[in-house]
Amino acid sequence: MADPRAKAARLAARLPASERPTALRDPRRLKFFTLYFRRYFVKHMNALRLAPWGAPRVPDGVPVVLYTNHPAWWDAATYMIAADKFFPQRQSYAPIDAEMLEAYGFMKRIGAYGIDLESPKGAAHFLAASADILSRDDAVIFLAAQGRFMDVRTRPVGLRAGVARLPEIAPHALFVPMAMEYQFWEQRGAEAFVAFGDGETGADLLALDREARRTHLEERLTGVLDRLSSDVMSRDPARFETVLSGEAGVGGIYGLWKRALAAMKGERYEAAHGRRPTIDAGDDRP
Repeated sequence: MADPRAKAARLAARLPASERPTALRDPRRLKFFTLYFRRYFVKHMNALRLAPWGAPRVPDGVPVVLYTNHPAWWDAATYMIAADKFFPQRQSYAPIDAEMLEAYGFMKRIGAYGIDLESPKGAAHFLAASADILSRDDAVIFLAAQGRFMDVRTRPVGLRAGVARLPEIAPHALFVPMAMEYQFWEQRGAEAFVAFGDGETGADLLALDREARRTHLEERLTGVLDRLSSDVMSRDPARFETVLSGEAGVGGIYGLWKRALAAMKGERYEAAHGRRPTIDAGDDRP
């Protein structure tokens, strides 16, 4: 039986070495930017929370495509933190707008590669670059499959055609839906929420034609999004595991008022407002 990775390798070979994401990625630079985004997240957000039922279940020895919704600017930071927390032994990559990548070329060194599905040349380059990545068994791609920012409540979620093409070049890869949502609860900073669904191999997805495949992936992601949103709407931190804690507190004039009131009563000032979410023993506060 032919090695399913051979097709990805042949397609990747069409790219010159200077354009292959696996050759351009620099682990040291990625580590620096991961630390930067982590600190930025901690400063501006209250927490990153994982729904326990949606913990990633990914076997070793196969490349992974995480196809996600695209609700906010924070997605890039969430990707980098998720890669570091959930997939530390894998090489992480993410396609971004090709024009943006040309403007910010340094991003090629941290796993970004260009995507332009509006032209045949751009689509071919995206597939070849993805094939280069998916020829590695330790790779994970974070793919914002909607292709643009969309509200988490929008239905249908509207996945672009590109995600349905990837099983054709990587039948050996595992395709896993990843849902993200951001909401304000009881702190000044917003809460970020993530959940992963069950994976399917590219070979299994090839049983469907391309449009049916896209619809199927869309339905899988929608199911994870709906379940995650139900937990988020409960506003119950007990439904989540805290992956990363931010700098809690309401701040501003209200924070000053609370500080003064605590001093007057001789009490300890507590920056958090409302119920203090339970912090898991495994919480990794910087």
